[in-house]
Amino acid sequence: MGAFQCWVSQHKLTAIGAVWASAIGASLAYNSGGRSYLKPSLRLIHARMHSQALTLDTITTKRMAAVKTRSPPLPRTES
Repeated sequence: MGAFQCWVSQHKLTAIGAVWASAIGASLAYNSGGRSYLKPSLRLIHARMHSQALTLDTITTKRMAAVKTRSPPLPRTES
């Protein structure tokens, strides 16, 4: 898992874009078919909203992990 985390750290925008694009595709695939009562334009809008929510969740989780793994600041010494 270390190599994957290293790649994600070096390619943050690519990773976030991949999450966004895959979320759009998954949402469109889930909502397509004969059982959906929504027009195609509304399906696209809902897919975009779902992918934006997942992307924000991914960014927030990445940030919380970065803050959690950050080393604590060194104590100040008075001179």
